[in-house]
Amino acid sequence: MRTAALVLLAGFLVAGCATPAPRPAAEPEAAPAAAPTLLSSPSSEVGARAAAIATRLIGSPYHYGGATPSGFDCSGLVYYIYQKLGITLPRTAAAQRQALPRVSAEALRPGDLVFFYTPEDHVGIYVGDGEFVHAPASGRLVERTRLDSPFFILGYAGGARVTTP
Repeated sequence: MRTAALVLLAGFLVAGCATPAPRPAAEPEAAPAAAPTLLSSPSSEVGARAAAIATRLIGSPYHYGGATPSGFDCSGLVYYIYQKLGITLPRTAAAQRQALPRVSAEALRPGDLVFFYTPEDHVGIYVGDGEFVHAPASGRLVERTRLDSPFFILGYAGGARVTTP
């Protein structure tokens, strides 16, 4: 009962994410709208720069479908940050998760993407020390949150790494 209540609460807290609800498993996912600029090897420098930009954007407003400092949704925040670094990613959380190579929770580095199912797809940028930056929901601001908070640990769907040439 308590777990169900936490999952329900999670849905309300992140209900503003612009990513559509996932399709049933039997239905194939559509290809990402834009192919990511995937590079051959991981770059900790690019990841550190992405994490630094994400941290500077804390306090920016949430805006459904937004991908600028005047307002971000979860995937728009990620899209904007990597676009500033010259890397084009797909626009939605689901497409970002599908397009990027997976990384285990133990191997997360600053700049890696962290994904959640809360119950819609949600994404943030890992900044280190067990924390990530994300645009949570309508009426809230971009914030720094712990991965091990009860809300997010229940919906954790994995990590992914953006690599550079």
